Amino acid sequence: MSFSPELIWFVAGLALILSEFMLPGIILVFFGAGAWLTALTSWLGLTPGWTSQMLTFAVSSVVLLVILRRRFRTRFFGYVGADQDPAANLDDLAGHEVVVRGAIPAGGSGEVEYKGANWKARSADALVDGQTAVIVRTDGITLMVRPQD
Repeated sequence: MSFSPELIWFVAGLALILSEFMLPGIILVFFGAGAWLTALTSWLGLTPGWTSQMLTFAVSSVVLLVILRRRFRTRFFGYVGADQDPAANLDDLAGHEVVVRGAIPAGGSGEVEYKGANWKARSADALVDGQTAVIVRTDGITLMVRPQD
């Protein structure tokens, strides 16, 4: 049983693209696309020999990687704008205001809303629903809050 070069390149491309799910980084998908382009050129008779197919695979993969990787990274990993510091961490939230969502008993925990998202929160003081509070610090992903003065 012999396999055509087109089928081999197609299966190799599929394997590379599926491997991207296990080894994320948005690199293997471009080599998979390069393999598929090589399968297409082989099927069309443009690359009859093994050498021309390898050259087509290498060049198309690198060109796709260089041209499209940055675009794909921002699509899948998000864009960090000039107003957002990628090095910022949760400790930088101290001093920001939040709105209490549901009462928080003194020394207890509950939920607060910060920038449209609900966060777990703890407070040494009792807080009522709708009250504005201030973030004192973070403990993991829990916000430690106090009543606003």
